[in-house]
Amino acid sequence: MNSTNEASASVGLSPELFQKIKAIQIRTQRLVTDVLAGEYESAYKGRGMEFDQVREYQAGDDVRHIDWNVTARMSSPFVKEYREERELTVMLLVDVSSSGAFGTRGGFKNEVAAEIAAVLAYTAIHSNDRVGLIVFSDEVELFIPPKKGRAHVWRVIREILEFRPSGQGTDIQAAIEYMGRVVRRRAVGFVISDFFDSGYQERLAVAARRHDLTAVTLRDVRETELPPIGLLEVEDAESGEVILIDASRKGVAAHREAQAMEAAVLSETLRSAGIGELRIRTDKPYIDELITYFRDHRSVKRKRRRLAG
Repeated sequence: MNSTNEASASVGLSPELFQKIKAIQIRTQRLVTDVLAGEYESAYKGRGMEFDQVREYQAGDDVRHIDWNVTARMSSPFVKEYREERELTVMLLVDVSSSGAFGTRGGFKNEVAAEIAAVLAYTAIHSNDRVGLIVFSDEVELFIPPKKGRAHVWRVIREILEFRPSGQGTDIQAAIEYMGRVVRRRAVGFVISDFFDSGYQERLAVAARRHDLTAVTLRDVRETELPPIGLLEVEDAESGEVILIDASRKGVAAHREAQAMEAAVLSETLRSAGIGELRIRTDKPYIDELITYFRDHRSVKRKRRRLAG
């Protein structure tokens, strides 16, 4: 971004927030190397074709493309035609609920969420794709329509970091339903959240039939691993409820086991719905995880196309 755009984007920002956004911009732009961009294109643009129309069957057409529903209605064979996808719409659904304002190592979860969103956004515009943003808590707080350009990515980062939500809780279902209303064509969606919510699973599965969805699950190390210090009093950031936790050695082991079980249930829920999962720890580098995920995602998509064909 040039100095004119920076000056425009910094209007109304505190010097501290401006420097934080600038630091994220610089760091993420360096991360979006040709390797990362190439893996992204292979994972998403590699699926290549989208449905365009149906037409009557002609000699030499691939019989696998026959539309049997239309063929039955018209009493003669019809085939589906596809066209190459040259531009994708990437939607970032970012959770800004109160539980994001937590961090013990590597930064707060909402700061890591902003950085991951920035990496995904810069990677998308590097491939000439459009990027949109949905910010949500226990309601949809903000929608930025998909656009291209580095100045647009700056705005995305700024909104995530600067936004002060009116809600404290998390409603993933509301965010998914809103995306379904504002994004009509198939899109690539990343839901960036700690997924401290319930009741969204069915709606998420329905959305995954239309869109290519990935759950980016954020965790701080202290949410899964407690220090053995005896009884520990904590406050739920979203509900305000004060909870007494057994952080004895036995209690720590039980807590770790319970957290592992919750993570396994979430992973199975996402897998059965056809949704990819990218697990992010706030205390660990994530770029290698992202590259590996893109590679695995590409392999899964290829396998599904072979089975469908």
